[in-house]
Amino acid sequence: APMNNIGYCKAVERLLGVEIPQKAQAMRVILAELSRVIDHFICLGAMAVDLGALTGFFHLFTYRELVYTLFEKLCGARLTVSMTRIGGMAQDAPEGWFDDVLDAVKKLNAAVDELDRLLTGNKIWQQRTQNIGAISAEDAISWGYTGPCLRAAGVGIDLRKTQPYYMYDQLDFKIPVGTTGDVFDRYLVRVAEMRESLKIVEQVCKNVPAGDYTIRDKSIVLPEKSEVYGNIEGLMNHFMLVIKGLRPPVGDLYDATEAANGELGFYLVSDGSGRPYRLKVRPPCFAIYQSFPDSVTGGLLSDVIPIMGSMNLIAGELDR
Repeated sequence: APMNNIGYCKAVERLLGVEIPQKAQAMRVILAELSRVIDHFICLGAMAVDLGALTGFFHLFTYRELVYTLFEKLCGARLTVSMTRIGGMAQDAPEGWFDDVLDAVKKLNAAVDELDRLLTGNKIWQQRTQNIGAISAEDAISWGYTGPCLRAAGVGIDLRKTQPYYMYDQLDFKIPVGTTGDVFDRYLVRVAEMRESLKIVEQVCKNVPAGDYTIRDKSIVLPEKSEVYGNIEGLMNHFMLVIKGLRPPVGDLYDATEAANGELGFYLVSDGSGRPYRLKVRPPCFAIYQSFPDSVTGGLLSDVIPIMGSMNLIAGELDR
């Protein structure tokens, strides 16, 4: 959920022509990378349980709950999070939150190591994933693959590197790339990506920029509650923004971020009113799942399960 919220806010902010403060960028990067880690945990845990490895599934949920606790401290909700705002963040991080994140990173790194020991060298896991659902780099590009599935096929495209946004160009991390594009390579890429994401989170938490967590443009950002309740100007500002909405300039744009499954894009059209004339979402899974019939043709019926699991399908992305 945070990655979806961040991607949409980033698109609107670009249409408005505003740049959010460095502290807000740092908080968004932390949230996005923690979300990437727990997405990969659940993807691999669910794929493993579908192949009979029950222990890993329940064990990995422990670490998703750990991250959800961090989200809850930040915004009061675990799953239905509401943290990002157009212009920055809803509020500043509570005292000690970044230290809590660093403590969680240590536990998450240990969990990745456990997952690696549990599955990577496991003969049954290897037999069920190696040389299964392999796809060439050319075919992956033709289908519109992005994210771990594309990188597992040997194409090292990641928007955090190729079209850097926020502070990603200032951070030290690598883009894991596979060779065969099979289910096993997709697994290896995701494991390696979790390690890199945790490196990113650690770097940002140790060097959180000072300053505000949001811009202070009254035509974009709702005033603080103290202003709304304390003076008529703040009350009217809040009232007009809620009733009339933001007023971006007339125009259109496409903006994308590197979400956990790949490129998450928003095509946004503004007619100058307080509501989008058009908003088209480009989710990662829709393009990847198009290749599913070809991926399973000619294989064993039992191979359908790991192939689908390695695509990490999000059902809500398939209804376009």
